[in-house]
Amino acid sequence: MKLTTQREQLLKPLQHVIGVVERRQTLPILSNVLMVARDGKLALTATDLEVELSSSTELAIDEPGDITLPARKFLDILRALPEDTLVSLAVEGDKALLRCGRSRFSLATLPAADFPTLEDLPFEGHIHLPQTTLKNLIERTHFAMAQQDVRYYLNGLLLDMEGSLLRAVATDGHRLAFCEVATETVASVNRQVIVPRKGVQELLRLFNDADADATLQISANHIRAEVGDIRLTSKLIDGKFPDYQRVIPREGERVILADRLLVRSALSRAAILSNEKYRGIRLQAEDWMLRVQAHNPEQEEAEEEVEVNYSGGPLEIGFNVTYLLDALGALSGELVKLSFTDASSSCLIQEAEGQSCKYVVMPMRL
Repeated sequence: MKLTTQREQLLKPLQHVIGVVERRQTLPILSNVLMVARDGKLALTATDLEVELSSSTELAIDEPGDITLPARKFLDILRALPEDTLVSLAVEGDKALLRCGRSRFSLATLPAADFPTLEDLPFEGHIHLPQTTLKNLIERTHFAMAQQDVRYYLNGLLLDMEGSLLRAVATDGHRLAFCEVATETVASVNRQVIVPRKGVQELLRLFNDADADATLQISANHIRAEVGDIRLTSKLIDGKFPDYQRVIPREGERVILADRLLVRSALSRAAILSNEKYRGIRLQAEDWMLRVQAHNPEQEEAEEEVEVNYSGGPLEIGFNVTYLLDALGALSGELVKLSFTDASSSCLIQEAEGQSCKYVVMPMRL
């Protein structure tokens, strides 16, 4: 393999795939990036056996070929080289020679044939939608995923494809985030899949501000997302996700309508003096007023009052303030609606106008 190109032509696709390369690998080749150069195109692929990322770019190839290079070292060298300089790469035996001006680097290589790839997977149909829509869907829900829960199926994000609707759901057992969007294409089969945390995080990194659309494909054990010249393939979590439709309550009789940013600011200030371990705050609602109270073991207290539209009688209930702040931060409308059935029921949070995103937070005893 032999090629000469601008530094940025190598650096940009390498930065797209480097996120899945772990610093400590059980298999040495997983620390490497696969480079395939042929037909006027260079493709770079990295994997940790759970998530695979590929990025391609068009450039002139002097001699076609494929090889794997140490990913982190290759990235550090390219970053350290001057901007807008010509870089030449040539593979000679088991070494790759990288030249730029008076700089010369010799990197150890491993055979491309030993690199594990997920090329020929049988995907069923596809879903096509703007990448900004998919990014919005994931950003509004992924924060509610569990972290290292023994119920492994909670450590991921559920994607539910039904007709022309794509829904994202995440829960850690104490709260739930739900959001849905309409897609341009109708799913050939209705499917529910659970994408693991790392796959979700790398998927979020894919998105840029360009107008390129995103394409999702599903196989029996994998999901593949393509945005422009970047392709992500992730294993799926094998498990049964809870029936989220049963968890989302109907709108309760006691409804608080309030300015979202005012409530969020009041909660943020009160949270400063909440118990650092349990993060509990007390909400007291009465006619046209919402009172937020927090205290901690040092006998410190905070109290905030916010004018709201509420006339459902006195109500007092405790919550984890972080869960409320996350939900309010994920919404974008000016007005927010918080509904309750009684003082021991979960809270349903949604925008005053529109039902596309819903957040459920379980109460806590204070």
